Amino acid sequence: MADSPVTRPSPAGLPWYVAGSQLLGLSCVVITGVWMGHYRGGYAWDGSAKEFNVHPLCMVLGLVFLYGDAIMVYRVFRNENKRSVKILHAVLHVIALIFSIIGFVAVFEFHAKAKIPDMYSLHSWCGMLTFVLFCIQWLMGLGFFLFPGAAPGLRSWYLSLHVFFGLALFALAVATCLLGITEKLLFSIMGTYSKFAPEGVLANTLGLLLVGFGVQVGYIVTREEFRRPPHPEEEALSMHFKTLTEGETASSP
Repeated sequence: MADSPVTRPSPAGLPWYVAGSQLLGLSCVVITGVWMGHYRGGYAWDGSAKEFNVHPLCMVLGLVFLYGDAIMVYRVFRNENKRSVKILHAVLHVIALIFSIIGFVAVFEFHAKAKIPDMYSLHSWCGMLTFVLFCIQWLMGLGFFLFPGAAPGLRSWYLSLHVFFGLALFALAVATCLLGITEKLLFSIMGTYSKFAPEGVLANTLGLLLVGFGVQVGYIVTREEFRRPPHPEEEALSMHFKTLTEGETASSP
């Protein structure tokens, strides 16, 4: 049948790369949780420093780990129905957005309670830029690819931009986290940071893991042999393809 998926074996190494990325991503989330929970006093929603601790955990979980996984779904679920993968891609972005909003609310409420100025640091500027562009990227993707209405030619034109800006925003999210880690350490343990305090070593390790996760995701997404192969039902529905009569070759995110 035209809408039946064609099962193709995964390229050599892809499952291992994906497994490695998940190990790195989950390690980032766990270490962030340990850092804020053990060294910074835990979590609360009361306007105190414990509410601030919700911010880094939510941002790493949402705009790094879940966002990275959302980018990789087209590589991981290579033989699944394209529309189902699109829905999963969109849902992961929604969950990432929800965690990001919680993280933003937490830090702004903490600043208001402690009478700390907002939006003065490079970290905060990059964070806000990432969040706003993330929302725009998600809405554009929703309109072009998930809901019917956009012409196949328009979808094909926007696809390369969508992929590029998706990766660029992911890289910006990782970079913003690195800025936030440095800023938090300088504010919290400036006197002992240069003496290899355990908290500093843990946070530096988190930074390296974030870089590793970002590189792994970028490698999986950009490696040509890992690209999702065209499926018969996708050609029939003109999902991300121009019509066959135009003589275009198939492309997929």
